Amino acid sequence: MKNQATLVYADSQGNILDWPDLEMAGACAGEWEKTVSSELIALPEGSELFLLPDRLPVGYNPDKRRFEVLSQDPFSPGKPVRAVAAFISPAYTHLHSPAYKTNAGAPLLPLFAYTAVGWLNGRFVVPAVRIDRDRRQDFCNFDLKLIERNARRRMQAEGKNRLIQHLGKCALTYGCPAAKNLFMKRWEAPLPSSPECNARCIGCISRQEGTGLCPTQDRIDFVPSPEEISEVAIPHLREAQRAVVSFGQGCEGEPLLQAKTLEHSIQMIRKATARGTINLNTNGSLPDAVERLCRAGLQSIRVSMNSARPQYYEKYFRPKGFNFEQARDSIRVVKAAGGFASINYFVFPGFTDQESEWQSLRKLIAETGLDLIQMRNLNIDPEWYIDLLEVDRKEKKLGMSRLIGMLREEFPDLRLGYFNPSLP
Repeated sequence: MKNQATLVYADSQGNILDWPDLEMAGACAGEWEKTVSSELIALPEGSELFLLPDRLPVGYNPDKRRFEVLSQDPFSPGKPVRAVAAFISPAYTHLHSPAYKTNAGAPLLPLFAYTAVGWLNGRFVVPAVRIDRDRRQDFCNFDLKLIERNARRRMQAEGKNRLIQHLGKCALTYGCPAAKNLFMKRWEAPLPSSPECNARCIGCISRQEGTGLCPTQDRIDFVPSPEEISEVAIPHLREAQRAVVSFGQGCEGEPLLQAKTLEHSIQMIRKATARGTINLNTNGSLPDAVERLCRAGLQSIRVSMNSARPQYYEKYFRPKGFNFEQARDSIRVVKAAGGFASINYFVFPGFTDQESEWQSLRKLIAETGLDLIQMRNLNIDPEWYIDLLEVDRKEKKLGMSRLIGMLREEFPDLRLGYFNPSLP
């Protein structure tokens, strides 16, 4: 059996082939790198393969000891080729972006996370690690017929509840895993609540302005009432296994802008049931509002961050009326209230593992007492991200595997994962 993966590419008909003369390569912050066999795993079930428009595949030539661009189809000389990337399943953190050369005038890539992919011993492989053993979003665990039946039944029975109608669309049209789990009556259920936001994130998946990119899902266009929210949350918390309900979803803006609605909702929920976990996914922009929600019964928070370095954080989030310090303070508020605190840490190989990022991250962990880092792959065009943030590509990189190991060694009580946990 071989121990080195080979390059894969797409031909002019969209067929995906491998070219054994070149080894698989990856990229870190735009710099091409060889992949390490020990970091490769079989492409997880439920992952997808993407063909990258106007981007040529790059592999490593072991004989010439150099990276090479595949400019035409080696099996059909003269015919065009395209690079291929993987969009890997939830619970997996990628270690390399795909290696490719972009043609002049190429369009921006849609808002997905792009992972290097190769071919080894009869199967596709990716440089990734399963960062969370929780199987709540594994493809094999979704019963699509049951989801559709339960969603349509609730949408019909609760026709006046706008939030149920919205979540039904999320499950049936967009395939949102959290909405699917709501209708399977298990695990974490979503509670989107805010059509507006106080940040202009460059990678926002529900609203894009002036980029030509299509948001991957519709943003909620109303503020649900506390009654509508509690009608979704209460039965889920009462009945679901490992029950969690979370404000702050990909289909909304910033939930803290609706803090009064959230506060009344949490109070109504906790009057009805003490079971399950109430969580808030947020940019952490309003620490005082977070404090009020904790008094109402909020138990955990997840603050989104692309970087622990304020200058890069603010270039990505482009905040309106807040900054990195307030996001950090929201974590402190929850910990002071005895709650559980995590960050939604947008992983981008070659940037997340830079030496200065590591130093800033370890400082953040020590200052806030973080319980969990959710290492989620950033959905964005890699080159666009590097350019907009003005990333120093030459800064020392630790490597994503080494970074994960260093986190576990220095902070043994810190959890690494992908999902919001159900608390005892």
